[in-house]
Amino acid sequence: MHMVKNERGQALLEAAMTLPLLLLVSVSIFEFGRAYQTWQVLTNAAREGARVAVLPNATVSDAQTRVSAYMTSGQLPKDRIDATSVTVDMAKTIDLGGGKTATASLVTVNYPFKFIVLHPIAQLFSQSTTMGNDITMSTSAEMRNESQ
Repeated sequence: MHMVKNERGQALLEAAMTLPLLLLVSVSIFEFGRAYQTWQVLTNAAREGARVAVLPNATVSDAQTRVSAYMTSGQLPKDRIDATSVTVDMAKTIDLGGGKTATASLVTVNYPFKFIVLHPIAQLFSQSTTMGNDITMSTSAEMRNESQ
């Protein structure tokens, strides 16, 4: 007597084992793409703030307002923009070489970023309390001040 093995459940088992890994990779691609897009918006916002800060008669408030406006137009969440830290140093001294110096403006933007899907998944595998914290993205732009 010859026995025939039943392999009907093999494909279902293979799919059940590979599908979570495939979904995790796909979600990771989307999450890190979103993080990179956010970082690009922050970098451009810092540049826009520096462009305003170097103008004659500009104030710190003018630069901060421009940064917030750029972040809003970049479609970052409004509640996160309110938690953003924007520092402006309009009297930074830079070296031009040859013993010459000039004043510049430095705009630094710190933004709290949170992964939407990967964050809860990471909490399942870690008992650490740091997994619940936002990631602080930081970027800055420096430009030479225009003469007055």
